[in-house]
Amino acid sequence: MNDHANISAKQARRLSIAPMMDWTDRHCRVFHRQLTRRALLYTEMLTTGAVIHGDREHLLGFDPCEHPVALQLGGSDPAELAEAARIGEATGYDEINLNCGCPSDRVQSGRFGACRMAEPDTVARGVEAMRQAVSLPVTVKCRIGIDDQDAEADFTRFIETVASAGCDTFIVHARKAWLEGLSPKQNRDVPPLDYGRVYRLKKARPDLHISINGGIASLDEALDHLAHVDGVMLGRAAYQHPWLLGDVDRQVFGAPENPVADRTQAAEQMIGYIETRLAQGDYLTRITRHMMGLFHAQPGGRLWRRILSEDARREGAGVDIIHHALGVVADATAARQAAE
Repeated sequence: MNDHANISAKQARRLSIAPMMDWTDRHCRVFHRQLTRRALLYTEMLTTGAVIHGDREHLLGFDPCEHPVALQLGGSDPAELAEAARIGEATGYDEINLNCGCPSDRVQSGRFGACRMAEPDTVARGVEAMRQAVSLPVTVKCRIGIDDQDAEADFTRFIETVASAGCDTFIVHARKAWLEGLSPKQNRDVPPLDYGRVYRLKKARPDLHISINGGIASLDEALDHLAHVDGVMLGRAAYQHPWLLGDVDRQVFGAPENPVADRTQAAEQMIGYIETRLAQGDYLTRITRHMMGLFHAQPGGRLWRRILSEDARREGAGVDIIHHALGVVADATAARQAAE
């Protein structure tokens, strides 16, 4: 396992991987770290109640190679946010992020996520409490608005109010969230993207660090956005087609080289970590489910996915499954080259 790059969370925000429920767990983050040493990684959103009262090792534990890594919190009570932030800092995270963008029903019922955009004063109080509690950066991830809010006036009011509490970093999903009438899945695609709104925010507030999120599918698109804002956050594209992260360090951060030369090396570098986790009682499929897109659109890619999906579920499955799947990919690649 290679060491992480010596880079701060602030520097790493130039490109980050979005917090995604049920996806960006500790195993996913270790895998993504093989592909990029410099991007900022995020946990799944964790509620303040879970952080304060839950199994902290299970919920908050992470491998040192994941740095820089941010903890995303969901909550509304300033005292609970402060306590959860303190726990995150003590655990070793590099940043605390407040979720004001998730549109799911369970998030709304808990009064956190995107519905908080209608309560900028409450968000500001939470941010202020966290900033007083920790020395880490406290950042906010939000939408450009919710429901029938005015995309300019209400969004501006939200940013100005929260910034006045000391938050200088916003990651903006460039869509409204429709809390009535659209499912969380639909909220990722149906409301139209308005990148221009995020660009205008950066132009109006050059003192703030503004990252943009939503619908960004390639590094070329990311670089185009970086001409207008400070950072780009990739979501589903990075998860479903992880190899696009393989050129992040060179293209986005200007590193002389990338951490791995090819997809096979990325998979091989996971083997030591997998062996360690299996010895600690983890299951292979919990790790390999995040790796299934590695050989997307490559010879043997479908077989790779099938082996990792089916064989890794078998009782007692170990790293031999990875070696077997890599062998199948190598044979398919050789056959393709011979045919050409």
